[in-house]
Amino acid sequence: MRDPATHRAIDAVFRIESARLIAGLARIVRDVGLAEELAQDALVAALEQWPRSGVPDNPGAWLMATAKHRAIDLLRRRRLRERKHKELGREIQARQEVAVQNLEAAIDEDVGDDLLRLMFTACHPVLSAEARVALTLRLLGGLTTEEIARAFLVPEATIAQRIVRAKRTLGEARVPFEVPRGAELAARLASVLEVIYLVFNEGYSATAGDDWARPELCEDALRLGRILAELAPEEPEVHGLVALMEIQASRLRARVGPKGEPVLLLDQDRARWDHLLVRRGLAALERAEALGGALGPYALQAAIAACHARAAAPAETDWARIAALYDALAQLTPSPVVELNRAVAIAMAFGPAAGLEIVDNLTAEPTLAGYHHLPAVRADFLSKLGRFDEARLEFERAASLTRNSRERELLLERGAACALGSAPPR
Repeated sequence: MRDPATHRAIDAVFRIESARLIAGLARIVRDVGLAEELAQDALVAALEQWPRSGVPDNPGAWLMATAKHRAIDLLRRRRLRERKHKELGREIQARQEVAVQNLEAAIDEDVGDDLLRLMFTACHPVLSAEARVALTLRLLGGLTTEEIARAFLVPEATIAQRIVRAKRTLGEARVPFEVPRGAELAARLASVLEVIYLVFNEGYSATAGDDWARPELCEDALRLGRILAELAPEEPEVHGLVALMEIQASRLRARVGPKGEPVLLLDQDRARWDHLLVRRGLAALERAEALGGALGPYALQAAIAACHARAAAPAETDWARIAALYDALAQLTPSPVVELNRAVAIAMAFGPAAGLEIVDNLTAEPTLAGYHHLPAVRADFLSKLGRFDEARLEFERAASLTRNSRERELLLERGAACALGSAPPR
């Protein structure tokens, strides 16, 4: 019999444990596609057994043990097959025999850098940039193809194809499961940084579901970012990204109200911000700037976040500096999303009419056609200008585009306030 509560628990456990599980298995079988299949086999076993036996005390260990046994069986079958086909070579056979003998000890070791190895493997240059990001989000972030598609504003089928092709390409190329060194490390850092931040963003503002935020993904991204900072201490953009994530993560507790409802930045109780994370973020930003990386894209975004972190109250925010930083970011990495964020800063610094002018120029941008933040920002500007009927329609349109139920409720609430002829809560 299907037990909804148990199935929800299984889904939650797998979301938390899948990256660690896949990373540990990939170290053993040296194939990320196969590692994911083994992890999925463990999930299927849990779906079959836990509704009858109950969720074990240590569900992560149970999944790892189940996947480990399947990996042992697989390696043993491979060893037998290789014995029957000696032409495959004695070296391969020996490697498989050693792998079987050492598997139990190895799979139970602290995964340590396994997640980082998995990240660099998924970001290998043999893959296209789009495939690297999609595969890493799938394997390390535990995101569904739908969630990844929403992050990229592309069809779900496109993401699914990228993931399948990426795993096949890695297997065919026999990409080593290792952290690169020297010049190769520097060449692959940019892709890794992009992926880490996308994972963080999915946790900070979930694209779908009933939760406004998923802190576990932010924690995963922060952990990977901190490991990278230790691995590449002289890379300013690594510190810039860590600074950005630390400062943004400091707001997580204040971003959600007592009933799980969203709390926007200007309405947050800043006493609930994690000031340890703020200090860590500011220190990382200083390190990035000291290394000459003040104008890197992540360092610029971290500097914007720092403006908010340094303001004791919303009224003390230096919006003119934030607008100037967005000007620099738009010059460095021009994109419709950056321009939309710049419009918000311009509106806060120089009035909603100035922001609305920028946003109106973005309404014809095809990549933002289904991006709910565009009508939401436009609605905010219209409401501040007293154009409540137009604002209500834009809030409702934004609500129809978001896949997050909490955000939909917030947008509809703001639209309802406009229907009453009053400015909505921020």
